[in-house]
Amino acid sequence: MKYNRSAGILLHPTSLPSKFGIGDFGKEAFNFVDFLESAGQTLWQVFPLGPTGYGDSPYQNFSAFAGNPLLISPEILIKNGLLNESDIIFDKQWNPHKIDYGEVISYKNSILRKAYQNFIAMNKNVHAVYEDFIEKNNFWLEDYALFMAVKNFHNGVVWAEWRKEIAFRESGAVEKWKTELKDEYEYQIFLQYNFFNQWQAVKDYANSKGVKIIGDLPIFIAYDSSDLWANKKLFSVNVNGKLEFVAGVPPDYFSETGQLWGNPLYKWNEMKKDDFLWWRQRLAKMYEFVDIVRIDHFRGLEAYWEIPGDAITAIKGQWVKAPGYELFNSVKKHLGDVPILAEDLGVITKEVEALRDHFNFPGMKILQFAFGETGEKKFLPHNHVANCVVFTGSHDNDTTKGFFLNEKKMGSGIYEWAQNYLNYFGGDMCSALITAAYASVANIVIIPMQDILNLGTDARMNYPSKPGGNWTWRFSWDQIDEKLAFKYKLMTELYERPPKEPENVELNVNNG
Repeated sequence: MKYNRSAGILLHPTSLPSKFGIGDFGKEAFNFVDFLESAGQTLWQVFPLGPTGYGDSPYQNFSAFAGNPLLISPEILIKNGLLNESDIIFDKQWNPHKIDYGEVISYKNSILRKAYQNFIAMNKNVHAVYEDFIEKNNFWLEDYALFMAVKNFHNGVVWAEWRKEIAFRESGAVEKWKTELKDEYEYQIFLQYNFFNQWQAVKDYANSKGVKIIGDLPIFIAYDSSDLWANKKLFSVNVNGKLEFVAGVPPDYFSETGQLWGNPLYKWNEMKKDDFLWWRQRLAKMYEFVDIVRIDHFRGLEAYWEIPGDAITAIKGQWVKAPGYELFNSVKKHLGDVPILAEDLGVITKEVEALRDHFNFPGMKILQFAFGETGEKKFLPHNHVANCVVFTGSHDNDTTKGFFLNEKKMGSGIYEWAQNYLNYFGGDMCSALITAAYASVANIVIIPMQDILNLGTDARMNYPSKPGGNWTWRFSWDQIDEKLAFKYKLMTELYERPPKEPENVELNVNNG
């Protein structure tokens, strides 16, 4: 698939302003789309939208198909008659720039349960749409709803610690528990119904404004997920639910022991038997609510680091080939030539590049990684190719302002190296780097919202080695200068993102 020159912003919906402690799909999501349009932006990239577990990471979900209920807007529930204004405390004081997940989860759950009770009492005409939603999504929804209901019954412990009959889905157990936990089971379905209805409205509005949504697909699932619980034969667990092998990456310059992620791996031979049905269903569901899919850790679909399930580090592992060509050929056969971006960062082999290029998937360039004598020179703008996506930084890095201030303070030489490369010696290195990204030949440029606002390290989204306190950043409208949209609109025009339409010129040809 060919991509035109375009520009966009990386911002997760949780980072939107709101009255409820966390960004959601309410009016501020629509206001952000308006900002994107006024700034000439045609792309909005988000993180995975699934229900988060321990650590609140959007990359560790209870389901590869479900949505995060915390993103449901209480104001839209009021508009739809599912809540009264008296059900909500509007004057609660929340930190406008940081999410307190403990308080937010408790607060939002109390509101959502009130809405569910009101929904039950509504007439059957409303429920007809609800039933259509269930029928369309039943291939994943039933398992997810029961998983969450049983998980809540067991006080949130991992599924392997549940009562054995339901943990291992023994004969008759699924129907028995569905009956016993009927109210909680149907509550979970209600949450998904509202999540997808609300997000669909946001996506439709974005598309109507010429903005496409880039979604994010984590390559691996979580062990504590409905996906594994309901489909154990597809993942690297034994009959007792113990992990046989887990995901990670081997030791490298940054880590002597590698990275032990702990996610289950795929049993690819099992997945081949039905032509990768689980993967095809997963992607098809994503394309219902995003326009473009970014695959995280793309290299794992060419070869993955297989670590024994009982390992305490990632040292003792081996590279195992993955059926990437077969998988994407199957996707193309069943879903068509769908738009995919490949997160190809880290140690990338020629085989990974060949897989990416065979299907013409754009790779990623991170400008923060490019500078200094030891920098990744392939990320420097003069080495970019058209078919790629360029970022100033990612959610795992410092903000660009924080990055340069830190390098300057450390005296590493990277700051001065970047000054010389960018031919910029002023005090706003963040803006200089954004300009370099826009000027690149890369067809797509995505700038994190923190860099759009030129914020420092306090606005960083994630520290990969830090177990808690991540994914909490939010912005507020008072951080946005009234001229900011105009500035970026001008940049999109100056650097032809999107490219200018060719003028219709009538030629008078004189044959004499």
